[in-house]
Amino acid sequence: MPEHVRGALVHRVSATRANTFQIRWVAAESAERVPPGRVLLSWTPTADGCMDVAAHLGLPGAEVLLATWPGLTGEWSRIVHPTVVEVMSLHSALTLASRVLEMLVD
Repeated sequence: MPEHVRGALVHRVSATRANTFQIRWVAAESAERVPPGRVLLSWTPTADGCMDVAAHLGLPGAEVLLATWPGLTGEWSRIVHPTVVEVMSLHSALTLASRVLEMLVD
């Protein structure tokens, strides 16, 4: 991860085995919160050549630590991918359900 960034904000993620992420770098000095339903991935190399990866989830009122994967080696995106896909899909489904419920109540 470049020094001048806080992390990679995931906009879209492939639900296939391609494990592709569409991301945008977030500047380190940015006070921008992670938007609701989005995931911010950040990673730091360890002394033993591994990678510590963290994911933060944006919620309407907060940004929360979603998961950490310490000591990953090699191509770690395939390990992180399932969690990101599931969480972003779940958030979308819950948002849709909430909107439908609001429409029915009004």
